[in-house]
Amino acid sequence: MTENASLLPPVDRRPTAYEALRDRVLGDPRLNRMLGWSVPALITLLAAALRLINLAHPHQIMFDETYYVKDSWSLWNLGYEAKWGDGADTQLLTGDDSALQAEGSFVVHPPLGKWIIALGMAAMGPGSSFGWRVTTALLGSLTVLLVYLVALQLTRSRTVASIAAGLLAIDGLGIVMSRIALLDGILTFFILLGALFVLKDRQRTMPLLDAIGRDDDEDAPLRMIGPVLWNRPWLIAAGVTLGAASAVKWSGLYALAVFGLHVVVTDALARRRAGIALWPTDAVFRQGPASFLLLVGPALLTYLVSWTGWLVTAGGYDRQSDANPLAALWKYHESILAFHVGLATPHPYASPAWQWPLLLRPTAIWVGEKPTGCGTDHCIAVISSVPNPMIWYASVAAALYLLYWLVRGLIQRTPVGPELTFSLVGLIATYVPWLLVGDRTIFQFYTITMVPFLVIGLALALRELAGRAPAPRHRRQSGQRTVVVYLAVVVLVSAFYYPVWTGMSVPYEFWLIHNWLPGWI
Repeated sequence: MTENASLLPPVDRRPTAYEALRDRVLGDPRLNRMLGWSVPALITLLAAALRLINLAHPHQIMFDETYYVKDSWSLWNLGYEAKWGDGADTQLLTGDDSALQAEGSFVVHPPLGKWIIALGMAAMGPGSSFGWRVTTALLGSLTVLLVYLVALQLTRSRTVASIAAGLLAIDGLGIVMSRIALLDGILTFFILLGALFVLKDRQRTMPLLDAIGRDDDEDAPLRMIGPVLWNRPWLIAAGVTLGAASAVKWSGLYALAVFGLHVVVTDALARRRAGIALWPTDAVFRQGPASFLLLVGPALLTYLVSWTGWLVTAGGYDRQSDANPLAALWKYHESILAFHVGLATPHPYASPAWQWPLLLRPTAIWVGEKPTGCGTDHCIAVISSVPNPMIWYASVAAALYLLYWLVRGLIQRTPVGPELTFSLVGLIATYVPWLLVGDRTIFQFYTITMVPFLVIGLALALRELAGRAPAPRHRRQSGQRTVVVYLAVVVLVSAFYYPVWTGMSVPYEFWLIHNWLPGWI
């Protein structure tokens, strides 16, 4: 057997051209530092350009902007959402807000996202469609930077982080939801920022727990419990940002709950590695309450602060239902909850959550009337929330791949790194809860909160496809070329779809070939 093995050709593990260039760059401190800030900056600038150029088009109130534009302006002027008279949408296009009334309006989403939209309106005026959308576009661009930072925190690989951020920068759903005054793009920003802070907390606290296992004290084997860690500023920051997410839309509560459980589980596993005998109960019943207070306390406070305008004024909906403003707010929330539970209004673009991975029914955000400028009489201008299909379907496949590796690791009892689990945790927070509300009217564009975790998972899968150092050279060469070809195709497909993400006037036949499935029309 040994003689036969010796006759086999040696495995060629020389670096590929990409690996040689990478090692050369990383070996140069100046180039290394320059890439450390220039690459994410350039990707973020690209994202900003795709989101900000011609942002004022169309100068119309699109889709659910009819709610959030008017609510935002009334918040800015009155401190609460108020009713508007007939014709308000048309009048606002000229900056006329005379249809604004003083009577409070029943709204079903917390105010923070609308306060953020109101900042742009305050700066540009109520009649500026650029002003309605600019804060959403800026936060959408910063979300791309957050994807880079989260991926870098997970993998310590600038290549993986750059690919993940670049995919989000050019994805259609990310672009469209950054170019419209809706709440979902703002919600995505705060959820991802909270996820980054959870990772920062893990980075800071895990070494403290791991150090217990390295303790050579003679009493170490008798250690039954570990320390209760209160000095966790990143966990407090995560509470603030996830509370802000909940103050944009209540679905942010899912992220708060899931990431909170993630913190407890990672604490428990760290205590197990440290040799603490009662590690499950230590993490749940001793550290758990402390972590709860550090995370949920700031979240609750942030949420309450977002309602300040409603609390300190007298005209908001249900504000006078109780002399105690907090009791009145509680009654208002009971009404909001009843609305959400009973929301089952038919809508032509409704899409239950089980359909989302298949991308069966993306939302048509806007269809222009009598578009001009395409050089033919048979034109159309649309804004569709369809993502880049090459990114979407590959990301769903990558999520299944990561799930397979997680299950395999659990069965074989082999360590599973946080880079494999964290994007799945994000998907649990942003997707799984929607599967439990099958009767509710929901839309495909809600998946914008999923996309950052999907592209991070896809970047990780592409890294595995490209191969790493232990693999033979020919395997790594073919894998890296496949990844390059895939990314080139993704860029071309985004360029192909960009007109239908931004409402450009195009020939009708050109628009038709973008509708790959019947439900995309």
